[in-house]
Amino acid sequence: MSIDHASQTTLITGASSGIGAALARRLAERGTGLVLVARRAERLEALAAELRDAHGVGVETVSADLGRPGAGRELAAEIDRRGLEVTSLVNNAGVGMDGAFRDQDPEELGAMVALNVGAVVDLTRAFVGRLAERGDGYLVNVASMAAYQPIPGMAAYAATKAFVLSFTEALWWETRGSGLRAMAFSPGLTRTEFFDAIGTEGYPGGFQTPDEVALALVRALDRRRSVPSAFSRAGNVLATSLSRFFGRRSTVLVTARAARSAQLMGKSRAALSPRS
Repeated sequence: MSIDHASQTTLITGASSGIGAALARRLAERGTGLVLVARRAERLEALAAELRDAHGVGVETVSADLGRPGAGRELAAEIDRRGLEVTSLVNNAGVGMDGAFRDQDPEELGAMVALNVGAVVDLTRAFVGRLAERGDGYLVNVASMAAYQPIPGMAAYAATKAFVLSFTEALWWETRGSGLRAMAFSPGLTRTEFFDAIGTEGYPGGFQTPDEVALALVRALDRRRSVPSAFSRAGNVLATSLSRFFGRRSTVLVTARAARSAQLMGKSRAALSPRS
């Protein structure tokens, strides 16, 4: 059965900009109560005020750096302290880096892995039990189309998203029968602050807006049948078939050529917007 959005209170991480903020707007339109989490408190408060005024929904904000060890458990404790009942969770916060791996800053790499992998695991573990007990909501971990193949020039970033995809699809099976929908959601190229920082020149394919991605996510939740993973647009499914048809070696060669054409093998750059 499809989700009753008006009965949900959804926690969204990385909610102050980009896909997270767009998703908050789309869910508020459907009557969903929200807990918005990010580092930038002023942006969160401005968004919360906008959503309360426009849709009359309850919106709480929590300023937190989810890249710290144990941040997920601390967030769950804060939710309990406020007496809130979270029924659904969207792990959207993340950070990306591009450039040759050997040129990337070790501390920035560690911070990326901590947020993209560690925080997703910690937050999911902190909330999955209570979400499954409630049994009428969803757990969405935002992966990426980068999860489906190794990407020279984005080696570590793509690997973190591959972890999110594999982890979440396994949870989909583990939570079957509970009523909780676990789903990995993979956007393609999206016009967020990530590309404001590193530029869009050379990247193949059309970009989606954050709102288009958010709408695709909500529509995936509205399907009557639960699925372990979904994409932001139908055409993205072709990218998931590269290794199946060409083999691993050929897949790496294909993505390496694309990386070179996009000038991804140059100076390492970090884009922090989804984390904000």
